[in-house]
Amino acid sequence: MPAMTQAMIFPGQGAQKAGMGGELFDLPDYAAIEAQADALLGYSLRGACQDAQKLADTRYTQPCLYMVNALHGIRALREGAAPAFLAGHSLGEYNALHAAGAFDLMTGLRLVQRRGELMAQASGGAMAAVLGLEAGRIIELMMAHGLDAVDIGNYNAPTQTVVSGPRDEIERALPLFEAAGAGACVRLAVSGAFHSRMMHEAARAYAGFLDGFAFSPLRLPVMSNVTGTFYPAQAPSAVIASLLVRQIVRPVLWVKCVQGLLRSGATSFVEAGPGNVLTRLIAQIRAAAPADERAAVT
Repeated sequence: MPAMTQAMIFPGQGAQKAGMGGELFDLPDYAAIEAQADALLGYSLRGACQDAQKLADTRYTQPCLYMVNALHGIRALREGAAPAFLAGHSLGEYNALHAAGAFDLMTGLRLVQRRGELMAQASGGAMAAVLGLEAGRIIELMMAHGLDAVDIGNYNAPTQTVVSGPRDEIERALPLFEAAGAGACVRLAVSGAFHSRMMHEAARAYAGFLDGFAFSPLRLPVMSNVTGTFYPAQAPSAVIASLLVRQIVRPVLWVKCVQGLLRSGATSFVEAGPGNVLTRLIAQIRAAAPADERAAVT
């Protein structure tokens, strides 16, 4: 049997659930920084992971999920995972960059804490997943009905697309999608219109914040949500910062990311985080892949 080529993937917001982390917080890696992490955040991260109300607020969700993802990844590596590629969905891209050596665990926590604070300041927005329609059809409907303020936030799977924008416009759009044949429209439990033009102020402020950081060269290839391709080999610090800023306002090209991983030879995926949301999306993307690409994947 040929050797498996592994990709480690990290989920983003939506994967969180009260009680996540559990015994992972007893890993020596977290014990060594727990007091420092809690001092930075101003609350117990371990405790916040038990609180469903806090986890509905992106200011808490982002630091909590980042750390839980990271600990899942650390445990997977200790148990024998050996990824050739790394990728993450939205927030999860920070975990991929951490795993690739761009920054240490605490630096990543500082980054996502500020990201969450800035994104939370953009009020009045909402997101919804549209199931059962292709993205092209969704865009046609938006154009036909004057939904000019709504953006595509995530291309998650061939027939799962997330729309993002002002809450009233999202509410106007959903019945139109359902009438056009969407199997379901699911309002997401998020506190803003992430990956949309409503995040421009947050992105500008985040760019200024990132001026104070220097990122190390990546030790493994990492997929960028913004481009759907790998970060450039030996990406300069400024390139990493630029892509992280753009990620806040640009759609997550998850379908393109997974297609790129498959074409690059990934034959198995390890999801490092709570649940298996990305594993399910990958199954849908694989099912829609050309036969020659599917044949190479087990």
